[in-house]
Amino acid sequence: MNTKLGPQQPTEAKGTKALLKSTAAFGSVTVVSRISGLIRDIIFAQIIGSTIVADAFFVAFRIPNFFRRIFGEGAFSAAFIPVYTQKKLSAPAAEVRGFLDLVSGRLALALLTLTLIGVIFAPILVSALAPGFRADPIKFQMTVDSLRITFPYVFFICLVALCGAILNTHERFAAPAATPILLNVALIAAALWITGLTENAAVALSIGVFVAGVVQLLFQIPFLARINTVPRPRLKRKQKGEAEEGAKEVYRLMLPSIFGASVAQINLIINTFIASFLVTGSVSWLYYSDRLMEFPLGVFGVALGSVILPRLSKEHAQVASAEFSRLLDWGLRLSLLISIPATVGLIALSDIIMATLFFHGVFTENDVVMSSRALIAFSVGLVALVAVRVLSPGFFARNDTKTPVRAGVIAMFVNIGLAIVLVFPLKHVGLALAISVSAFVNAGLLLYWLIREKTYSPQLGWLVFLARTIGASLIMGGTLVWLTPTLTEWFAIGIQGRIFWLFLYIFTGAVLYSVWLVIFGMKIRQFVNQ
Repeated sequence: MNTKLGPQQPTEAKGTKALLKSTAAFGSVTVVSRISGLIRDIIFAQIIGSTIVADAFFVAFRIPNFFRRIFGEGAFSAAFIPVYTQKKLSAPAAEVRGFLDLVSGRLALALLTLTLIGVIFAPILVSALAPGFRADPIKFQMTVDSLRITFPYVFFICLVALCGAILNTHERFAAPAATPILLNVALIAAALWITGLTENAAVALSIGVFVAGVVQLLFQIPFLARINTVPRPRLKRKQKGEAEEGAKEVYRLMLPSIFGASVAQINLIINTFIASFLVTGSVSWLYYSDRLMEFPLGVFGVALGSVILPRLSKEHAQVASAEFSRLLDWGLRLSLLISIPATVGLIALSDIIMATLFFHGVFTENDVVMSSRALIAFSVGLVALVAVRVLSPGFFARNDTKTPVRAGVIAMFVNIGLAIVLVFPLKHVGLALAISVSAFVNAGLLLYWLIREKTYSPQLGWLVFLARTIGASLIMGGTLVWLTPTLTEWFAIGIQGRIFWLFLYIFTGAVLYSVWLVIFGMKIRQFVNQ
């Protein structure tokens, strides 16, 4: 297989430019979404901080969010997009329409069943996933009440994931990327207005989650209508054909990919289980730090993974193995170009980021310290978490959902083992570190198997690329550590001063990293012209 790069590949360069443009567009919209999410979390920190109300709501929200990640965005999208891509390229239009109708109908029925079970058995779910809460009857009941309101979010948001997968396959990335903004707006509105109408702030925020699910689903419909792909849910067709077989294939692929696509979310649930036995605030510290780590992961990792999967599926359907490998190599390098400096930057600025964003209202100095420690531990695994977003589509695009399961299960057991060991000396920080280490295990296994199967052949120049990227990142990180004040000095600065200096430090870090990349010989055309 000849995967060597060169000027004789103008069509490939054009394809890469389109991918880069789509990733940038998806990422740009996601930046707005993540900023609105940060505003949401800043308001949360002011109103509920790390109290029992915060712990109750975050667990009640994490459970449906967990199902959304593994059942909606993760497993379903990974199974649906390759099959839908193949149908678009080879099947008659009527069969493609029938395929969408069957998939949407059966998905809706499964989600409705799951939602009813979740609402009815909410106390059992809370007992299973946060057993430590039973020691505090008020916290436990507050969580159960909130979960019964948030759980229907699963129904709506997983259908949103179906709509987003359809749009992504048609290379319409803006609407799916913008959809999470509606969740943030709904939660901000609930925090500012509904919490004042009830004694239980957790229930008020849960109502915001429910409303957001309805609004997010309705938001997708006009965009689907523009490309004539609004599903008409059906449970069966009078005549069996390619549509029936395609629908069965999606669900056959989806079952194993529940683990493979969303190991990080499963690990978060496991660690929430363990954190429920720690002091009040532990669940909240993990939530706030994870949210900040999710900023670069969502802006770039999710964007790149969402954009690259439909293209890899198309190359696989057209039996273009060399181009398939080249796209994986391009995606992996691009992911590291962003995630390595992001990791170093988050570690260097962890305490002042936490203090600037969340040190208001009932969020205390101790909360800042505890959350920033968890952020450092989470940031260690950012590179691996982003890499998984690129490597997993290398399997999903080939309708292979079983291999990522093997990597996911191994990584999950690594996380469980490390969490049990590290939680005693490091408390909640040990749980975050366990997730980071397990992410490297997951990414490492995926990379090894892709290379062993000869699906992916690393191209020339990797050692030089890594030396340049790591070198520029370390210089940037060292400079930031030298420039930034101590946390005590930072607390003494007013809020406006903190915001100004934080943005200045982030800007300085970005400039330093870019300058040193150029000094070391990195050229942007290496990513545009590949």
